Amino acid sequence: MKFLIVNTDYPEFLRWLYAQHPGLEQQSYEEQMQVRMDSLFGVADFYSSNLRKLGHEALDIHANNELMQKTWAKENGFGIKEGSKFSRQNRSILRRGTSIAAKTPLRYFSKLARPVLRSLDSDQSWFYDILASQIKYYKPDVLLNQSMDGISNLFLKEMEPYVWLLMGQIASPLPEHEDFSCYDLVISSLPNLVEYFQQMGVQAELHRLAFEPRILDKLNNTNMVRIPLSFIGSFFSAHQTRTKLLEYLCNQLNIQVYGHGIESLSDNSPIRRCYMGIAWGIEMYQILQNSKMVFNQHINIAASYANNMRLFEATGVGTLLITDWKENLHELFEPGKEVATYQTPEECVELVKYYLEHDEEREAIARAGQERTLKEHTYYHRMQELVVIVNKYL
Repeated sequence: MKFLIVNTDYPEFLRWLYAQHPGLEQQSYEEQMQVRMDSLFGVADFYSSNLRKLGHEALDIHANNELMQKTWAKENGFGIKEGSKFSRQNRSILRRGTSIAAKTPLRYFSKLARPVLRSLDSDQSWFYDILASQIKYYKPDVLLNQSMDGISNLFLKEMEPYVWLLMGQIASPLPEHEDFSCYDLVISSLPNLVEYFQQMGVQAELHRLAFEPRILDKLNNTNMVRIPLSFIGSFFSAHQTRTKLLEYLCNQLNIQVYGHGIESLSDNSPIRRCYMGIAWGIEMYQILQNSKMVFNQHINIAASYANNMRLFEATGVGTLLITDWKENLHELFEPGKEVATYQTPEECVELVKYYLEHDEEREAIARAGQERTLKEHTYYHRMQELVVIVNKYL
């Protein structure tokens, strides 16, 4: 089968990526794509590389990376029609999808980098023209849209003749007043979202998140400065409950906090005292591994289900995960033996203090959690499951 995996990146991350690699925008499409994948941010090429291991053809598209997408169009002889039908109809949807992350001020980057970075904020009428050209060019059996909140359903409806199976993937708050009937299948790591789509008449299947083992080969295991407790995440409206708990922890514990959206917090938020900056990709994984413990709490949309990436990222690098109790957590990890769980802020603080004083117990649980993740929760396992799901519908 031929898979085409479409995603979008935070504009903030894209500016950081190109600032880290001066001149990258002058390189070929493949070279830019390789640097993007090597960053290990998000799901990188974890889906496509493991699908290829299983004998399938799989390609990635990062649809809102203007520099890379325009390079693809140039190399493949596709002209860009500014102000096309797709871009006019869907520009507001695109803006909503790409404004999830706050934008890093250009003053934080060198003068040489600023012209490149400004292009990432320019008019985005190219977006749907190039994406449509890619879909028509590759003619995938399966198009997997991992940015259901950033790519218009109206546009995808237009692409139906060029795709055998149109799939969406989401585990975050859904756009309001959207018609998802264009999808042949939606997959989600949240059981409540699977049920939601099924009630709407859209076929949906449970498909959980995972960890990519080759990340471990990229980490520096020597001369680690151990962080007692860390958190890496976001501070937006969907995370208000978690933000309140983090503020409580910052007043009670020695915790290092990383993430984006810090400007959305009040000036007197205790998180600001513990804030260490933004950590993308490999830097994030290194911080997780350097930590004795990683704090986790699910956002409200998760309801009573364990779901997020941090479950697998922290355990995957061999660090003890302190996570909120969920009714299905035992399906993924054994509480008390592979992860530590809390139900109240006070219990969370007690757990952290206990395991800071009991190194052997902490390390034993961390090892067990990593063993479970590497045995059952890798992207290779998930792609095997995905192929089974796709075959049911294709």
